[in-house]
Amino acid sequence: TPEQAARMKKLQEQDKRQKVEFRKRMEQEVSQFIQATGEPRRRFQPMNKIERSILHDVAEVAGLTSFSFGDDEDSRYVMVFKKEFAPSDEELEAYRRGEEWDPARAEERRRLRELAAQQEEAELECGPAPPGPPNDYKDKYRHLIGSD
Repeated sequence: TPEQAARMKKLQEQDKRQKVEFRKRMEQEVSQFIQATGEPRRRFQPMNKIERSILHDVAEVAGLTSFSFGDDEDSRYVMVFKKEFAPSDEELEAYRRGEEWDPARAEERRRLRELAAQQEEAELECGPAPPGPPNDYKDKYRHLIGSD
């Protein structure tokens, strides 16, 4: 019917207007973020798929790096990074696990891994461990052959 068509058109226009307004708001927020010194990254509130794609687009146009995190649709959010603070793989992994990124803790883990690798290397250089005492097969099979 003509009424349904008119109502549909009105809804589509409203939807389009909302997207345009949302984009403007994101452009303002991203521009504030760019001007904020001492803010290497910004986490946005969880938003739906369309809003996230709009924000990713705004970030890309502004020359920023952006990623979405969060497991389910209701809690997925976007994080925007200034290019010079683009996240490392380790940092991204932390966000994917839902953890806060702690550079000091990451550095500590890196040092421990390095240390473990050095110890392993040192053990390899020393050669194989000396063979242990040969075991007496009679002890091992005593339950089968008896003790005589």
